[in-house]
This record gives sequence, C-alpha cells and structure tokens, in this order.
Amino acid sequence: MGIIRQKKLRVIKSQAMKWFSFLLLIFLATCASPASPPPPPQATPIVLAVSFSPRGGATEAIVQQLDKAKTSILVQAYSFTSAPIAKALVAAHERGVRVEILLDKSHLTERYTNAPFLSKSGIPVKIDSAHAIAHNKIMIIDGEIVITGSFNFTKAAEDKNAENLLVIRDKATAEKYTKNWQDHAGHSEPYVVKEK
Repeated sequence: MGIIRQKKLRVIKSQAMKWFSFLLLIFLATCASPASPPPPPQATPIVLAVSFSPRGGATEAIVQQLDKAKTSILVQAYSFTSAPIAKALVAAHERGVRVEILLDKSHLTERYTNAPFLSKSGIPVKIDSAHAIAHNKIMIIDGEIVITGSFNFTKAAEDKNAENLLVIRDKATAEKYTKNWQDHAGHSEPYVVKEK
C-alpha cells in the first residue's frame, strides 16, 4: 500500500504544481500588463485679466486682447458704443482676422451705436431679435480666449458704471461660448445700414 499511496501523492502533487504554475502565470501576466494610461491632465483656465469699472481698465484689457487676435473674434453685445473697441475690431478685420458680431435689436433704433461703422467696414453684423433682450457681453478670440462679464462695450461702462470684466484663456470654456454664439447667430438677421 505504501507504494501506491506514494504514487497517488506524486500525481496529486504534480497536478497541484501544474495548477499552481498556471495560476502564478496568470497572476504575473495581469501584474505585468501595462495599466491603462492615466487620463490626460485637465487644462486649468488661466485668468488673463480682471477689471472693475468705473475707470478700471476694462476697455484697455479688451483692446489688448483684440490686438493679439490671429484668426477669429466672435462678439455678442447688448450695447456697443465704445470707439476704441470698435476701432480695434476693424483693425483686426483689416489684418485678416475673421470678425463677426451679434447685437441686440435695440441697435436697429439706437441713435448711438457702432453697428453702422462696423458694418460699413466690412464686418458681418447681425441682429439677435429673438429675445426680449440679447443681453450677452462676450468676445471669443481665436477659439481659446473668452471675455465676459457685466461690462457693456460702451464709454459709460468704462467711465461711469459699476461693471466687471473677466478675460480667461481656456479652450473648453471657449468651445461652450462658441456653441452658444453659433446658436444665436443661427436665428439672427443681417444688419442693414439705414442711409440718411
């Protein structure tokens, strides 16, 4: 009986070693396989400027960004009478930057507006009259810089009103603002200059 028992033990031991080796190989294979790569780091928005008015430099901050624009500027404005901002947009347009502007319907009857100047300069201007007020005050520059806040693009906003302006560089934020701009452009109508 001793020999038979020893043979059985050897067979059992041999099978156990095979199973152990097999399981060890599986374990080592899973440990050695490369882990899934870490998710790409999220870009942190960079605040380029924060301005408060009156006389807090908001107009200057906007003009500085417009002067640096290389490919595109999208604008949504409720009120727009600022000569320095209008001139910076025309200068960008003249150096080949694609500039497009959406304005509130009040610009159709407003006595003081930059709409005629911008339109006559060759910049596409549209009127967003689908809302009680198209109250956005934003610019999207080169698909990565967003200018936003309560600051209307007016002399009064710079010199008299209590306003705020934020300039951020963040492509993800700019994509969201661009999508919103495109939605509004889709229902806006071209501005037509009234000849006097």
